Amino acid sequence: MDSLDINAIRSVLSQLKQIMDDQRDRLIALDRDLGDGDLGLTMTKAFTAARETAATSEETLPGKLLMLAGMAMAKAAPSTMGTLVATGFMRGGKAIGDQERLGVPQLAAFFRAFTDGIMERGKTRPGNKTVVDALNPAAETLEQAAAQGKQLSEALAAASEAAARGNEAARMMKSQHGKAAVYQDQTIGKEDPGASVGVLIVQAFARVIANHP
Repeated sequence: MDSLDINAIRSVLSQLKQIMDDQRDRLIALDRDLGDGDLGLTMTKAFTAARETAATSEETLPGKLLMLAGMAMAKAAPSTMGTLVATGFMRGGKAIGDQERLGVPQLAAFFRAFTDGIMERGKTRPGNKTVVDALNPAAETLEQAAAQGKQLSEALAAASEAAARGNEAARMMKSQHGKAAVYQDQTIGKEDPGASVGVLIVQAFARVIANHP
């Protein structure tokens, strides 16, 4: 598969729902160390709504469906992280526009707008120990892959690895936002729950491509 069509995007949203269900308890545990402990529940609510939208919508354009999924997520999970991720999907979907198939350039645009939308809405930047520290390396990797003309499977695999490296690097950062910021130096060395979510989002796209070569 060298591009994602509307059915593939539905598969991505379904995959995300399954991943968040599987990772719910781990995300709760990570968030309990640095926040409220409700991140796993927030993400399962958000992506359940996204999958239901994908299953029931008659939308035929990938970007429009991703925007609709983001709107559903914002309504279903109106917490800080739910709102940020929903914003990412809405901004990313808008950036794709009316493209019927998404190759590397379109996914690079999606993840750049996704990441920038979160930075704008959350008033954050790379290095603050947030979801951005996983998403920004993935977006940069996809932009480089688009410039180099790489195949979609290779590009998404590399982006997934970049997100994982970003998540690992975030361990040694100090939290700057939310309740985690209260703990300051105590957050150094701990995995950031938001960055972990960022990895999972990129992995869902990579898995759909890997399962449909």
